[in-house]
Amino acid sequence: MTTPFHTAEDVERTVAAAHAVAPDFAASPAHVRATALDHVSRRLAERAEEFAQLINDESGKPLKWARLEVSRAVSTFRWAAEEARRFSGELQRLDTDPAAEGRIALVRRVAKGPVLGIAPFNFPLNLVAHKVAPAIAVGAPIVLKPAPATPRIAFLLAELIAETDLPEGAFDVLHLSNEDTAKLVEDPRLPVVSFTGSGPVGWGIKDRVPRKHVTLELGGNAAVVVCPDWTDIDWAAQRIATFAMYQGGQSCISVQRVYAHRDVFAQLKDAVVAHVGKMDAAAEVGPLINEAAAERVEAWVDEAKQRGATVLTGGTREQRDYAPTVLTDVPEDAKVSAEEVFGPVVVLSAVDSVEEAYDKVNSSRYGLQAGVFTTDVREAFRAGRRLAVGGVIVGDVPSYRADQMPYGGVKESGVGREGLRAAMDDLTEARVLVLTGLEL
Repeated sequence: MTTPFHTAEDVERTVAAAHAVAPDFAASPAHVRATALDHVSRRLAERAEEFAQLINDESGKPLKWARLEVSRAVSTFRWAAEEARRFSGELQRLDTDPAAEGRIALVRRVAKGPVLGIAPFNFPLNLVAHKVAPAIAVGAPIVLKPAPATPRIAFLLAELIAETDLPEGAFDVLHLSNEDTAKLVEDPRLPVVSFTGSGPVGWGIKDRVPRKHVTLELGGNAAVVVCPDWTDIDWAAQRIATFAMYQGGQSCISVQRVYAHRDVFAQLKDAVVAHVGKMDAAAEVGPLINEAAAERVEAWVDEAKQRGATVLTGGTREQRDYAPTVLTDVPEDAKVSAEEVFGPVVVLSAVDSVEEAYDKVNSSRYGLQAGVFTTDVREAFRAGRRLAVGGVIVGDVPSYRADQMPYGGVKESGVGREGLRAAMDDLTEARVLVLTGLEL
């Protein structure tokens, strides 16, 4: 099934409506926005299977993961409703100096203006929710541009939002070509751009509109460190295998690199291969978004093999399906290690020390999240300080994300943070009201 692109007239009508409603929407009562978000959360839960089936149909994502994505989106909208109700600003006493006696400041955050949200294909509902929900929560109109491969999810979500009392122009969806999207990015009536997707496109947007506020959630090549004190090797292996391969590895925090201390490496390697061998590829892995993506993964693995890599399992392709693949002996600068593979491939490497592992994690030009398997709280804190990433997950893989926590990367993994409250801060700016002559 194909979805027609919107016309230039559609674009103008949509952007004009967002621009026109912005002042009133920013000033709307919190209960109006919170009630709308609660409604969307509730209706998503009621129609969960319909959304999951459409995600599966449109992207090929296995139903197991599609259903989980819907449940996360339900929570994302619920969290946004709760945050909308408590997004109150703060009071600051200014009489900390004699010259400011009798003065107090009310610091509130107000929407910067209408938002252009550009979402990717790999989480076509929940990453859309992370654009839409915080924007509604702060009263910022949002124009959503879904991925060309998965637009129907966004239109189905729009049906639920249309059931609320939000004003016309507060939310709309535009399905556009790349050329028309580039024009939309430059529209001055959309002063905020929130983009999730590939690095070249994201940085190109930031370069094109340097005076706009641009948030970028880009790629990664997420790493795991397994420390010598970690004893539950099978648990670590199961988590690594699952989240290296789930939904075809098409997640920016999918496990891609594993650095295990030599004391545990052999046991971990065998356990990862065993867990991958038990996987039901149709139910857990699924196809890549298109055959071109699978061909690229195949080419990258072939390059690694030509440079001496050992394939422990997998390494084959059938149309859009690439077999779950475990590699060792991979050069650090091979594409499957240095770039974002975005496929069901994991590279296992032995290290002689945890410090060496941290250095290898940090050698990447990406820095989204990392996982560290250790039971030593001091080592956990050291990892948090040493690793140049946006988030360190201790005792688990980097693929863990709680939708309410700040989420984002450093280096070439992007700028800004998502997660409901963090995104609400990002979409707003501080406005100060100073009151004078008060008895404090």
